[in-house]
Amino acid sequence: MTKGILNKINLMWVAIIVVLYLLLSYMMAAGIINSYYKITLFNMCINIMLAVSLNLVIGICGQFSLGHAGFMCIGAYSAGIITKMMPNYAGLILGILVGFVISTIAALIVSIPTLRLKGDYLAIATLGFSEIIRILVQNMKITNGAAGLSGIPALTTWPLLMLGVVLTIVICSNFTRSAPGRACIAVREDEIAAEAMGINTTKYKVIAFVIGALLASAAGALFACNFYVIKPTQFTFNKSIDILVMVVFGGMGSMTSSVLAAIAIGLLNMVLQNFTDARMIIYGAILVIMMIFKPQGLFGDREISLSKIVDKAKAKKEAN
Repeated sequence: MTKGILNKINLMWVAIIVVLYLLLSYMMAAGIINSYYKITLFNMCINIMLAVSLNLVIGICGQFSLGHAGFMCIGAYSAGIITKMMPNYAGLILGILVGFVISTIAALIVSIPTLRLKGDYLAIATLGFSEIIRILVQNMKITNGAAGLSGIPALTTWPLLMLGVVLTIVICSNFTRSAPGRACIAVREDEIAAEAMGINTTKYKVIAFVIGALLASAAGALFACNFYVIKPTQFTFNKSIDILVMVVFGGMGSMTSSVLAAIAIGLLNMVLQNFTDARMIIYGAILVIMMIFKPQGLFGDREISLSKIVDKAKAKKEAN
């Protein structure tokens, strides 16, 4: 099979993405996907970006982080403030870049000392960081305090969301297959053994953490320019738990699992919208049952691999 970027498998993936994009675009234009379903679809895309980026930290690197809502908050407010001053796509791009800079600085500040911790201690430390970000936002004049920002330009479009989802998956998948990604997997499997082999464990954990933070920040920017109004209460501990549930629900260590879990949970929430009083009870019961009978997640650590599918088809054809 041809090596390089333009190989057969990559071209097949591009074809699948283009067909999916055109199909959903047609369904929205034809009214098959109405305004309500469109909001659900946009939410799914943002959640896919958040779940995949957190899976890079938890599933690939093995670091139990609860700070994703904090980075999402940084991206959302950076884009919200700047796009209110520059209500165009140049403002959105600038807002995303400002969010990247702030998120990188914040990620380095929190990750270098805290990633030496493990398990519950790391989760508590990252949760504390997320709450610090939220409280700062809630008490700053530029963010309009607890009232939040309103009148944010509606700049998030379907093509922009699709681009964000594809770039997030490509970045995380390529990182996983790279030398730093393999080092992160080694750290996840056995940190002491990885250190014994000469791997700078803190360095690779920080790299994965920063990449996850940047992608969460980008998701936050698209979130802000999609819902027009953002408040500090949207980025609480519960938001970090929601993202964590998607990762655990699908299966840690698999980008495919995170994508499918975000879609499945989005559909589940949509179906349960009519059961407002019992929705969270049903939702929680489903998660408990799944964790009892399938603790590795709905899809485990399996990935959809077109190369394996093509190889199996070739082997079957040759056998016949």
